[in-house]
Amino acid sequence: MRILIVEDDTRTASFIMKGLKQAGFVAEHAPDGEDGLHRALTESYDAAVVDIMLPKLDGLTLIDELRKKRITTPVIILSAKRSVDDRIKGLQRGGDDYLVKPFAFSELLARIRALIRRANSVSEPTTLTAGELSIDLLKRKVLRAGKEIELQPLEFALLEYLMRNEGMVVSKTMIMEHVWDYNFDPQTNVVEVRICRLRDKIDRSFNDKLIHTIRGVGYVLEERK
Repeated sequence: MRILIVEDDTRTASFIMKGLKQAGFVAEHAPDGEDGLHRALTESYDAAVVDIMLPKLDGLTLIDELRKKRITTPVIILSAKRSVDDRIKGLQRGGDDYLVKPFAFSELLARIRALIRRANSVSEPTTLTAGELSIDLLKRKVLRAGKEIELQPLEFALLEYLMRNEGMVVSKTMIMEHVWDYNFDPQTNVVEVRICRLRDKIDRSFNDKLIHTIRGVGYVLEERK
């Protein structure tokens, strides 16, 4: 899932970006309001975290412009302003939630997940399953046939993306955008390398393979009898 961070303070932005990536999200950073607005209008995000006091374009005006363009991306407002009036103003201008600085990252993460659940109008699953393979998104545990499998953070994010798209072919470009957040470089083999390592952990010890290559197209996770 992709999250846009619009924050001019580099330390705060770095803190949020690092935490989100460790939690399995793809995070992009815009250092000012104009850049944030451009990204939000031209790219698709599951949620945005927007500071109010931004250079070039303030956060509330950014949110105004998004709502005028019928962009419904859920937005959490970050602000050092603590008064009830400030919070009401932020929510009335189109924000979906309001978090006062300083904040605990765990609270921000919980609010982001809650907004995404609401936006999708469904309960966000805490467990994904594909046959005998399951991953616990909260505990970040992977089990196959009852055996726990240790994955690195990028491997976990890759497996989660494949499982969320179970039965659907995903291209290298799609994987790069959603897991690594790179601009696609057709010369890189990073996807192939990670898929190979993931297969080694997920499929090697089992007769039924779950991760399949669709030559010239991409990869698919599915049971095949």
